[in-house]
Amino acid sequence: MVTSSHEASHRIFQDRPELLAPVFRVLGLRLPPKAAVEVLTPSPQVDSVLRISPSEGPAFLLAIEAQGRRDPDKASSWTYYLAYLSAKYAVPAVLLVVCQDRATARWAAGPFLTGIDGWTALRTHPLVLGPDNVPVITDPEEAGRNLAMAAFSAMAHARDQDAPTRLEALAQALSTAEPDSAAYYSELLEIGLGDTPARNTWRHLMRHVGSFFPGRGTLVEETFLEGQAKGKAEAVLRFLRARGIDVPEAVAERVTAVTDPDELDRLLDRAVTATTATELFD
Repeated sequence: MVTSSHEASHRIFQDRPELLAPVFRVLGLRLPPKAAVEVLTPSPQVDSVLRISPSEGPAFLLAIEAQGRRDPDKASSWTYYLAYLSAKYAVPAVLLVVCQDRATARWAAGPFLTGIDGWTALRTHPLVLGPDNVPVITDPEEAGRNLAMAAFSAMAHARDQDAPTRLEALAQALSTAEPDSAAYYSELLEIGLGDTPARNTWRHLMRHVGSFFPGRGTLVEETFLEGQAKGKAEAVLRFLRARGIDVPEAVAERVTAVTDPDELDRLLDRAVTATTATELFD
């Protein structure tokens, strides 16, 4: 899983290549149908590299860079790496820069020129995604149809003033999503939103994602609630053991049998001060 907001902005393309088609539409480009996507090992100069091989037509490389600020050194490194990729793999290469703020996005669009006065030897013209061209998704049904694009949109607009109010659509979509996808996007957004107010909003929404459609008895709701309870129960037992407190099997079974979230929260609070495992239930 990703470990930083920077990594989340480019790793989502590796993990969810279905994001490429709507992103290409945003950029005014057409992604060839039935294109195979292969993740290549990048170098330190660029974050992610994908080889896109259409069923018909030539392959090309997509280098993806997450950029948080202006960096004058990037002009030369991006130009070098695009030339290097094209030469190494003998296919065309294009650069996509992902930004969370408008000023950086405007700068990243370039073009960046290499040459001398009166003569341009190379011109680097990145594709750029940022708050100005990534659509805002506020409809839960639209978010559910394309979770990858909805998540990417949330990260692209993470620093917008009203970003927190836009996250509920994605949270509602995740409440009816397949459990593995819900878990992936929940964690991705918590990391990808970075140090923003939107991240706190997202954490709050994820605590209640199972309650968007309460009482429906759906498999998704049951699976989510069961997983949430299991995780809290395991946290109680791990905390006791980390404090050096012996946990008899009978107590462990009793803790893991608890499914009420409020009761599990009380057990976790008691685990902080308990001197024996049995004190959890005293």
